[in-house]
Amino acid sequence: MKKYLSLIILPAVLAALAFSQKPNTVSQPLRAESEPFRISPGSSFAASSTAKQVPTSPTAAKLLVSDIEVAMQVIREHHVGGAVIDEASLTKSSLTSMLHSLDPHSSYYDPTEYLELLGGHQNEYSGTGSVISTFEKDGKLETYVVSTFPGSPASHSNLRFGDRIVAVDGASISGESSETVRDRVRGKSGTFVNLTIEHVGSKAVETIELRRDSVPQPSVPAAYIIGRGFGYINLTTGFSHSTAAELGAAIKELRQQGAKSLILDLRGNGGGILEQAIKTAEHFLPAGELIVTQRGRSANDNLVWKSENKTAELMPLAVLVDEESASASEVVAGALQDHDRALIVGERTFGKGLVQSVLNLPLGSGLTLTTGKYFTPSGRSIQRDYSDGSLYNYFNHMNETAASEKLRLAASTDSRRKVYGGSGITPEEIIKRQPLSALQISLFDPIFFFSREFVSGRVNGFERYKAHGRIQSVYPANAGDYAVSDELLKSFTDYAVSEWRYQETLLKSQSSYIKLRLRYNLVLAASGNAAAERVLTEKDPQVAKAIEVLPKAAVFAGSANKTISRRIK
Repeated sequence: MKKYLSLIILPAVLAALAFSQKPNTVSQPLRAESEPFRISPGSSFAASSTAKQVPTSPTAAKLLVSDIEVAMQVIREHHVGGAVIDEASLTKSSLTSMLHSLDPHSSYYDPTEYLELLGGHQNEYSGTGSVISTFEKDGKLETYVVSTFPGSPASHSNLRFGDRIVAVDGASISGESSETVRDRVRGKSGTFVNLTIEHVGSKAVETIELRRDSVPQPSVPAAYIIGRGFGYINLTTGFSHSTAAELGAAIKELRQQGAKSLILDLRGNGGGILEQAIKTAEHFLPAGELIVTQRGRSANDNLVWKSENKTAELMPLAVLVDEESASASEVVAGALQDHDRALIVGERTFGKGLVQSVLNLPLGSGLTLTTGKYFTPSGRSIQRDYSDGSLYNYFNHMNETAASEKLRLAASTDSRRKVYGGSGITPEEIIKRQPLSALQISLFDPIFFFSREFVSGRVNGFERYKAHGRIQSVYPANAGDYAVSDELLKSFTDYAVSEWRYQETLLKSQSSYIKLRLRYNLVLAASGNAAAERVLTEKDPQVAKAIEVLPKAAVFAGSANKTISRRIK
């Protein structure tokens, strides 16, 4: 469940963004003024030079501007709402519609949005480091602390799992969305915020003053061993400035822990800095191997990236993807697939193969304009069809008709396996993520509130398990830690029947799911978000499938190594 704010991934329908950079080789550092960034999934990154102005007839241009000015004047004077019309919104709407008529990823940003865009792709933010979420009981929506980031101001405070936030700087937040509360809590580093808290255990109300600070948000938040030597690496949140270094450190640590093969999780990864995506692929591809090419309107926009890694990682590799894996993450998956270096597992990816440049406009606004396309090593464009013009259909994958499927272009991997372009990256092993049922979703709230009672020592027969002290942001020592017994499951069932009016037979049908979610919450309370996410990962059917097919990935890796050896000879 991606309910917690620190882990929110914005839907790709918010417009995939992309940004300008000017690379020559993988290893060459980018100039600070041209480094790319990303604030939403589906991002790709322009590696092109600054977009050139298109010659336009002065007379035609003046007539167009004149028509717009006259239209605005007519609206002001004659539209029923003209007296109070928001001209800025009207202008923004017209520019956005104009750009979207070109392609789904060209977009306009007003000055406020543009400032957010320019500073949006960072691997840290300024705030308290508290992870919050809203839960509802008896018709009341309230915000609760569920975890804290290690080393953050919140982690050094008296905040605990289950504490209710009553007010922020004296203003009540009851009934507010978690996004609204988050925005009130965040602020400039060095400033202070007062949180009025009702503590979960004592129910005492206390006002806590926290000094805001920079809170790191690693792009590799977790890496650990699952089962017998399967190294799992979480790279689901996007490619930031530190991704390649974090990945290298994670691989080194996993090898020291005995990893014999790797699972790279790119599910939900909506893109990020292209240079870092290239360096991620470079970890697994030896020097000279093509990673990605870009083609634009002019020769200056045609660029090629190859690996420069003389000591590439050779462990068998499976890569997890889904329909939210987009842009830069598709660059990684496509390169590893085309070179037979990894087995791709999961669902077909988003299919975003367009490159945008960021352009400044007068008065502080700006736009992203598609200036090129990128191609995988086998020559595939993975861009999905958007010719029907519907953004809704495009971002919701509703334009993939039988006709568009036939237009997918065939290509070959290094070992001459057939792969296809034109609609994302298709995994070798397809396994759909099973959506939660309405009943399972409805259990989020009662499971959370029961967990609050448990960690407060208020569940009969389990009083000794009362949580003490701060959240310890470490992984559980053993897979069996915080196991949910049948007795605890019975206590929850009784609670849900009496307090939430659930039917016992329905709850019994979900016993395995309830045990999993209860354990998730208990680990969240004791050890923090990363440890709790591991609980879910170890029971994830897609991860289990990746583990199952890793022997096949080893065959792929062997085939790739032989191909490279022949190429070198």
